[in-house]
Amino acid sequence: MQQESRVGKSLLNARVNLIFYVLALALAFFSRRIFLNLLGADFIGLTGTLQNLLGFLNLAEFGVGTAIGYTLYKPLRNHDKKQICEIVSVLGYLYRWVGWVVAGGGIILGAFLPLIYPDTTFSNATLYFAYGAFLSSALLGYFINYRQTLLFADQKNYIITVCYQSVIIAKTLVQMVSAYYTGSYYLWISIELLFGMVYSLLLNRQINRYYSWLHAEIRQGGALLKKYPEVLRYVRQLFVHKIGGLVQFQTTPFLVYAFVSLQTVAYYGNYTIITDKLNILIDRILEGTSAGIGNLVAEQNHMQSLRVFWEIIAVRTWLAGICVFAMWHMLPSFIVLWLGEQYLLPDAILFLLALRFFLCIIRGGFEHFIHAHGLFYDTWTPLMESALFLSVAIIGGYYRGLEGVLLGGVISTAIVVLGWKSWFLFVKGFQHSAWDFWRNWSIYLLLTLVAFGITAWLSKLITTVIDDNTWTTWLCKTAGLTTLFATIHFGLLWGGTKGMQDLVKQLWARVG
Repeated sequence: MQQESRVGKSLLNARVNLIFYVLALALAFFSRRIFLNLLGADFIGLTGTLQNLLGFLNLAEFGVGTAIGYTLYKPLRNHDKKQICEIVSVLGYLYRWVGWVVAGGGIILGAFLPLIYPDTTFSNATLYFAYGAFLSSALLGYFINYRQTLLFADQKNYIITVCYQSVIIAKTLVQMVSAYYTGSYYLWISIELLFGMVYSLLLNRQINRYYSWLHAEIRQGGALLKKYPEVLRYVRQLFVHKIGGLVQFQTTPFLVYAFVSLQTVAYYGNYTIITDKLNILIDRILEGTSAGIGNLVAEQNHMQSLRVFWEIIAVRTWLAGICVFAMWHMLPSFIVLWLGEQYLLPDAILFLLALRFFLCIIRGGFEHFIHAHGLFYDTWTPLMESALFLSVAIIGGYYRGLEGVLLGGVISTAIVVLGWKSWFLFVKGFQHSAWDFWRNWSIYLLLTLVAFGITAWLSKLITTVIDDNTWTTWLCKTAGLTTLFATIHFGLLWGGTKGMQDLVKQLWARVG
């Protein structure tokens, strides 16, 4: 019954996420072109780097949300409302302190903005107004939206998706109208902050509706924290883990800005908006499995957990392969149709982006199980990953520009994920030999490469017949090639891996 409930909730989350993803994706591409044309690449690059700059302050979050989410799995499974209220009270207490730290750090960081952007064409007034709006929006998550962690832990992610994506769609439409009729930077930024407030109101209204019994006493959070000492232990460990992701994903635009230009940040952003959207798509489809994995691990059935792990890896490999194939074959022509040939980046950049994307999708499968097992104590790993990334990215950026910066992310992610993370999870989590992972994973990788080769050979016939110089022909070519690869890749994985076979059996039994 519990397994059925986990699967049902995961499928519900996936359906809702997919619907809103398609709507948001179409609007994101359309609005990006309008904003670039009406507001300029420099403004888009500025807002992107400002948001990345504020991402550094999120390090103060220390991983509180993840630690609390892990702590909530057991009381949610046992329907212990009293304990849930206590843990959420601790969450509110910790997040309030984090919010004040972020606010203080934001004020201090703001004093150095003219030094960070010495050559910008924007006035200090515009710079500080945008920074203040983005900082205020970030603070809402700590002071008002902290209870959304309960929704994640309870596999009700679809509630967050409906609220968040509805607000994002409405905000983007209003910003497009604003940019078209006024071209005002200030109005565009003000709309960003206003809809952040609207999201907070909608989200908390839904939380009150689904958890009418939930009463978080933030003032008692400090005293209750003593009752849950594991929270602080996990927070300290997760704080260090956040450094790895923060250093890579938040510093990349600044390294590009430092070694190339602010305009290149915007050009790079045109590609990453696509890779990020694809990453979000896969995360949204599989997001509901995270809490289900947590509940499964809580049952302490290692063999069952291992079986589900390979099912997750199978579907992640399949989806990642589809996205990488589509990116490599169709992304350049999409950029030309969408924005123009002048926005194209070299194929080497696309290759590195696609490779890093694939590794990140596979990494997500490891992270879900590592978090579910509470394996946060390998605190040296993110420090090594960050040092490796920065070393390669700085040296590579100096000699090769954007290509060298991206190489740092590929190398550091590959070493940490395929090397350490796999061993750590299998030995410490599943209590199983890590050689089983590397042996099985080599089969998944080999079948993916074979699928690429077969599809590339067959696609030459389609490529010679269909030219992708219009949206209609591009869509036809994309649909044909992607469907062809997805079918071949799925067939190879189903025929050659037990993970995909088990997954198909489960889904077939549910449909039947």
